[in-house]
Amino acid sequence: MSDTALPVYQPDSSLTRALVVVAHPDDIDFGMAGTMAVLTGHGVDVAYCLVTSGDAGGDASTLTKDERAQIREAEQTAAAAAVGVSNLTFLRWPDGKVEPTLELRKAISRVIRTHRPDLVITQNPERNFERIYASHPDHMAAGEATLRAVYPDARNPHAFPELLEEGFIPHAVATVWVGGLTPNLVVDITDTFPAKIAALKSHVSQVGHRDDLEETMRAWATTGAETGGLAPGRFGETFRVVNTA
Repeated sequence: MSDTALPVYQPDSSLTRALVVVAHPDDIDFGMAGTMAVLTGHGVDVAYCLVTSGDAGGDASTLTKDERAQIREAEQTAAAAAVGVSNLTFLRWPDGKVEPTLELRKAISRVIRTHRPDLVITQNPERNFERIYASHPDHMAAGEATLRAVYPDARNPHAFPELLEEGFIPHAVATVWVGGLTPNLVVDITDTFPAKIAALKSHVSQVGHRDDLEETMRAWATTGAETGGLAPGRFGETFRVVNTA
């Protein structure tokens, strides 16, 4: 247990809708699927927005990009179902080529205005020089574009007026949780850890060869719990809470 415990997420009736925006299929499941199961288990309507469909997805197959994207979308859909999520949007940006452009900001703003979440959860937009593996350019770009879409784009009727013309009414997101930054919140995922593993195992093309998957996730979740100050034997996922109201 850490010397300084973080606040532990407590279900709150004011949180009814959440939107998660990440770069690739499996990003949610590695980083925050336990939290997704906690939220849906308490009645939160959670939606996913995947910027890419993982068509450059790290396996040794000779499939075409379109074939790989179809497989990875199906895997992500199954993974989402394992934690109680059925609302998925795939923006289908080219995998490995994500930048926080105005077009991506508009696309994410459209999803925000459609789902109208109280909470948006996204990836770290900052580079981690201590662990370069944690700083995939697509992850940083997705996180940055999402934060820009939350403020100011999604709430501003004068940003992307074509969205307003299409009927997408501006929406102000009250809170953002960012993974990978110095945290100020821990979510206890001890009870939902099995659902997290089930979600991850849905990504057969990416993790089907890994015998160490559950062991690795236990180590990560133990570290999260220790960082958050949870009791020994608990599992946790941590976030930086940003007030964006």
